[in-house]
Parts: sequence; structure tokens; C-alpha cells
Amino acid sequence: MPEEKAGTTAASAQRKAISRREFALRAALASAAATISPGAAFSAGDLAPAVQESPGAPKLTPEGQAEVEARVQAILLRYGSRLSADQKSDIRRLATLLQPPLDSLRAYALHNGDSPALYLKPLVEREKRPTAAPAAAAIKSRGGY
Repeated sequence: MPEEKAGTTAASAQRKAISRREFALRAALASAAATISPGAAFSAGDLAPAVQESPGAPKLTPEGQAEVEARVQAILLRYGSRLSADQKSDIRRLATLLQPPLDSLRAYALHNGDSPALYLKPLVEREKRPTAAPAAAAIKSRGGY
């Protein structure tokens, strides 16, 4: 029995490592810290250097460039420790290439009453029922009618 209590105590200590209230407090503090100084969450090594204007790079509006930077920083904040420098520069390049299609998609005027351009109408193949003639023949063969 003492071994069971020891195992139970270790399991309960792991479960009580952080309470819901403490988790909520830490999440609120992290969120507040990110809003006050978002750049402080990154170390200098986490941020990939800004990509030089290459000849194939699309021209972005200031709003588009800000959105690209926000997207890149969000990805680096979440996965930056697992990415190499080449992968970080690829993320920046891909986020920059993704922005013009997003801008053109957002420019399309859409209202609440607009129905979808395409909708799914599944083709359901149902098993065909046998015709009435074979059923009548089966009844006659049994001696009915």
C-alpha cells in the first residue's frame, strides 16, 4: 500500500504542476506583454534578415508589406527555434509571394446576400429496385393468385 500512495502522490504532483487559474494568469500576462512590446518576444537570432529587393519580387503596398512582416513574425515566433536560416528566408520569400493573390482576393466585392459561385451537389447513385414483373412472377410460382 505505501507504494500505491507514493505513485498516486507523484501523479497528483504532476497534475497539480499548474492550475487552470495559474495558466489563465500566465496566458493573460504573455498576451499583455506581446501587445505592449511585440518585438521583445524575438531575439536577434530568431529574425531572418530582410530580403533584398530581387528582380522577381512583387511590389507590395505598405499595408501588404506590414501584413507580410506580421505573418513572418508569427511563424518565427511559433516555429523559429526549429528552423534554419535558409528556411527562415524561404518563409519570408513565400509570404511575400503569397501577398499579391491575397490582395486581389480581398479586392473582390462580396455582399451578405451573394450566393456561392459553386456549390456541392453530390451525385448519389442508388441501387435500382427490381421491376414489378419479376415480383409478380415469383408470387405466381409460389401458388398465389
